[in-house]
Amino acid sequence: MLSDISTTEGRLAVTAAIALGTLAVGWLLLPKAVRAGERTAASWIERLLDERTAESTEGAIETFREGVPTSFILRLSVGLLQLALFALAGVAVLTLWGRFELVVAVLPVAENAARVGAQVVVTAVLLGGAYVVSDVVETYVGELSADSDRITAHQEQLLTRLAQVGLLVLAGITVLGIWGVNLDGLLVGAGFLGIVLGMAARQTLGSLIAGFVLMFARPFEIGDWVEIGSEEGFVTDITIINTHMRNFDGEYVVVPNDLVANQAITNRSREGRLRIHMEVGIGYDDDPDEAAEIAEDVLDGIDTIANNPQPYAIPSGFGDSAILLDLRFWIDPPTPQARWRSKAIAVERIQERFADAGISIPYPQRTVSYPPETAEAEETVERVERIDEDGDGRSRDGSV
Repeated sequence: MLSDISTTEGRLAVTAAIALGTLAVGWLLLPKAVRAGERTAASWIERLLDERTAESTEGAIETFREGVPTSFILRLSVGLLQLALFALAGVAVLTLWGRFELVVAVLPVAENAARVGAQVVVTAVLLGGAYVVSDVVETYVGELSADSDRITAHQEQLLTRLAQVGLLVLAGITVLGIWGVNLDGLLVGAGFLGIVLGMAARQTLGSLIAGFVLMFARPFEIGDWVEIGSEEGFVTDITIINTHMRNFDGEYVVVPNDLVANQAITNRSREGRLRIHMEVGIGYDDDPDEAAEIAEDVLDGIDTIANNPQPYAIPSGFGDSAILLDLRFWIDPPTPQARWRSKAIAVERIQERFADAGISIPYPQRTVSYPPETAEAEETVERVERIDEDGDGRSRDGSV
């Protein structure tokens, strides 16, 4: 139809009309239409999602808007639409003036440009979608952990990171496929690289695997009072590689997870209470029952010692210098301060009560004695050594 216009004046008029129409639509109508479409799409998505999902995605969408401003997205969309509109207007003008062969010549270049532009747009959409979905997953796992007592903070962090890494890897593989990258060679190279890294970082990989084992076994949690090998203290953080502790001297201790998994772990906070053992010795001449009653009465009066189960003291053995009493009592909740305080107060008060009752707490002592035969032999030797100095064969007391 445009080629039917033969006069120059008509072509100029149509060219001016196309230019004015393109400018009016491109600079005035398109921005308003894009903004209206964005608002319509947002409201449609909100109606499509239920209330809980909308609350979960609200933070993710806000985070995405902070990272990629809405004004940038609008400008990009408007720019792409304007470019397409101007390209159509150019084709129309060239057809009007009988230069359609230029359009045919430029068509392969335009096709390649359009394909590359589409790949760029799809890549941006995929990466942005993975970013938003990863934030949604983090919010969802956080809500799931808050509603369940079986998911610890360590498990929540690990599940979130695994899900986010999985999403990013999936998005990356999809983007590489869109751009025509040969994934077979890439996977082979990644396999060789994984073998090399595995041999070079055996301990790190061992700690990584041990971190997964600890996540599912859950021998301790953050804040627990634990003893791992020779280290004792409170767990402050658990990562995939290391376990962080703070000992009673205020020192910061980092234990690799492979060492944690290969050592005995004592968790003193798991049961909510802890039993303490103490030993005290009394003299063999003292009454063990009376001493046990006094010790139990003292333990009942200490506020840091639990009354259920009741503390008790029983004779447990014969020592070198004393009869041993085994004192057993519970502290609730188990803390190092409660253990030290209860033992210190028990030692002080039991010593005072035993002293008032005349019960001795003997220190180590030894008594040396000889059998009768040994005593007579030594006496004979001493008498022989006391021979008269003149050598007459008589001892100093006159006997031969």
